[in-house]
Amino acid sequence: MNTHYKAQIYQFIFRYCQEEQLCLDLIQDTFVKFLKYQANFDEGKSSIKTYLFRIAYQLMINRLKKRNRMRKILPFLYVLNQLQSLSYEDKITVQTVIQQLPKERRAVILLTYYHDLTQKDISEVLEIPIGTVKSRLHASLKKLKVLLEGKE
Repeated sequence: MNTHYKAQIYQFIFRYCQEEQLCLDLIQDTFVKFLKYQANFDEGKSSIKTYLFRIAYQLMINRLKKRNRMRKILPFLYVLNQLQSLSYEDKITVQTVIQQLPKERRAVILLTYYHDLTQKDISEVLEIPIGTVKSRLHASLKKLKVLLEGKE
């Protein structure tokens, strides 16, 4: 059953975004989320196939929106996160600028953009309120934008 749905979900996601690695990540995330929330599945409301596709679609849309926001706010981080080649100088510039952030803010940036964690997950990892995560992220992005624009 899982193999059958994995293949179908892969085909759906790949046709939507045309990115193999993203598809593989989203399939894994879909089944991890399904296992986590399996108790919420109600056969009376939908089939398991529909439930899995809904999870996959929501994860994909969220990932694409996040990527789009990152591309607009900090193009350097977007490129780094996508593992595209940057010049050695650009990599050093981004790493240096991130290191200039206070350690609390640096952790939020790294967990968000390099490890793709949600704000809720970051809140749990760092043991801080979600509002603090949001404010640190906002302040860090403003600071990074200023520092990177000054370095360009």
